Amino acid sequence: MMANLNLWLIPVLPLAGAAINGFLGKKSSRRAVSVVGLVFSGASFAWALSVVLRVSAESLPYQEFFAHWIRSGAFTVDFAFYLDQLSLVMLLVVTGVGFLIHIYSVGYMWDDPGYYRFFTYLNLFMFFMLTLVLANNYLMMFIGWEGVGLASYLLIGFWFTKDSAASAGKKAFIVNRIGDFGFLIALFLIIQNYHSLDFTKVFAQVQLLSPETSGAGLLTTIGILLMVGACGKSAQIPLYVWLPDAMEGPTPVSALIHAATMVTAGVYMVSRSHVIFERAPTALMIVAVIGALTAFFAATIGVTQTDIKKVLAYSTVSQLGYMFMACGVGAFSAGIFHLMTHAFFKGLLFLAAGSVIHAVGGEQDMRKMGGLRKQIPWTFWTMTAGTLAISGIPGLAGFFSKDAILWRSYQASWVYWLVGLITAFITSFYMFRLWFLTFFGEYRGEAAAGHGHADHSAQADHSRGSHGGIHESPRVMLIPLAILAILSVVGGYVGVPGSLGGNNRFDQYLGPVFHSTLPAASEHAPGEKGASERQTQGPEPKSEASTELLFTAISVAAALLGFGLAWLFYYRNPNLPERMAASLAGLYQTVSHKYYVDELYAALFVKPLITGSTSILWQGVDRKVIDDTVNNAAEGARHVSDEVRQMQSGNLRSYAGWIAAGSAAVIAFMIWMGVR
Repeated sequence: MMANLNLWLIPVLPLAGAAINGFLGKKSSRRAVSVVGLVFSGASFAWALSVVLRVSAESLPYQEFFAHWIRSGAFTVDFAFYLDQLSLVMLLVVTGVGFLIHIYSVGYMWDDPGYYRFFTYLNLFMFFMLTLVLANNYLMMFIGWEGVGLASYLLIGFWFTKDSAASAGKKAFIVNRIGDFGFLIALFLIIQNYHSLDFTKVFAQVQLLSPETSGAGLLTTIGILLMVGACGKSAQIPLYVWLPDAMEGPTPVSALIHAATMVTAGVYMVSRSHVIFERAPTALMIVAVIGALTAFFAATIGVTQTDIKKVLAYSTVSQLGYMFMACGVGAFSAGIFHLMTHAFFKGLLFLAAGSVIHAVGGEQDMRKMGGLRKQIPWTFWTMTAGTLAISGIPGLAGFFSKDAILWRSYQASWVYWLVGLITAFITSFYMFRLWFLTFFGEYRGEAAAGHGHADHSAQADHSRGSHGGIHESPRVMLIPLAILAILSVVGGYVGVPGSLGGNNRFDQYLGPVFHSTLPAASEHAPGEKGASERQTQGPEPKSEASTELLFTAISVAAALLGFGLAWLFYYRNPNLPERMAASLAGLYQTVSHKYYVDELYAALFVKPLITGSTSILWQGVDRKVIDDTVNNAAEGARHVSDEVRQMQSGNLRSYAGWIAAGSAAVIAFMIWMGVR
């Protein structure tokens, strides 16, 4: 028996920090707010590390019960936490990367008037995200799911006095509610058919079922609805539109929520529900198709963006598509592997972008940057590590996780592999485009003198620009960059594949979570393997390993080709992009306007709702019927009571008359019924 791990401390510590800063932070010094915010988030990370060191593979999965929550007949929901290899990985990502972003925020947000609010919201977000990860049932997961939606609304709209920030926060909140509707319907179906929301109880019943190979059954419906929820939270087609606008929030928010943690909640939920998806091939195919389309679609938009944070935003959407494509082909461990490495290099890229913006007094347009590598060398080298990692350059973290996804995708279908390969090429191109435009050539912007803004959307974010020009960020911002850069370099070596001389320890570690739960192979088509069986198959034959090595070489060539084209366009011949854009005017304008999807949604959904809410017809129903009914209810009741009380006159003759009239009415009714 393993000693009690006190898992409750991991989410409760950030909650305590949020409560202290929320109630006392306004009257406290910035130093005190910083200490509270860092100590409680750091303690959560330290406790998560201690849990990792204390647990063994034999003791997992581990459950920690706290209290009964809901009891209705045989249906029960408990307050309890569930720990296995998957939740351990997520714990370390959320608390580790989250703590580094807290440290960075001390320097980045120091002069903001809402400093205490910012750390309150950051700590609150960590509480909800950790609740989501540790939940042992779908209802507790949904509480965390909704909580991170609330926290993201508060953080995206942090500078709420600016219309664009307030609108971005509302957009994120509303779009996520659309996805959450699908999630809720899936939970209702699970309750109705399996009489529980507990993971172990639901999955134990589902494991007894055969895959729904003909038509769309219950599990397919549940899987599709779960994917609708994941599309909202993880910004997949068609619900991705909120994430690029979320860049209105401070840069640490972009790093924490929209790169490392919240947007990966959908990937985690699908992976946690792998038992359901494995028995719903149609739903699994939809996950793969949506992931592949989103990866390619968002990558093409990233090529034309000029705002440094918008490039990274569409890159995030694209990389999330990669993760879903991996899950959709049954490579759940590869998807989680990329989730982890993406947290390292994308968190690094966002924080480095914030350091660049900080250096140039708030400018975010890459066309007004250039030549910054000499002025901000620490930012340059750390961002270089992140750029190389996300581009899939051999030896760095992104290379190993992206290669794992491409190989698994090829095993499922060459179409997925081809889409993934083209996306990898585009990713390399737009990331090196960002790199060359920002750090090479001549500086094209105005001198960053005087007081500047760290984000162009900051309302009172003064004094971050240095006095006297471009400058490097303070040490409190550079230390997290250095740590994330190291992780972006070495973080992939836990998953070196057999074709490169490794044994993919990450895949083996997650093996007990994604072990084969499907019926015998004979129930599949001849020669077909179940999704989880592909996850845990033994050492690859030499011929297959050599084939994987060949495909690895192709993906590396795609990454190098992206670098070469970016070098040609933005370093060797910087006038070439303008000429290309002019020659492709229609296509370029379409892509640069993000395929007019926002305009389409506005025309189909937003404007009709606004028009309907302000039209004469609606106002007639709203004001004349609903409002009058509610507002005049008391006056109406008074008039009715005035009339009715006339019956209580105290006059016996009047009472006799009412009785006679009533008796006559009853007799007449009875006679009429008798005639019928």
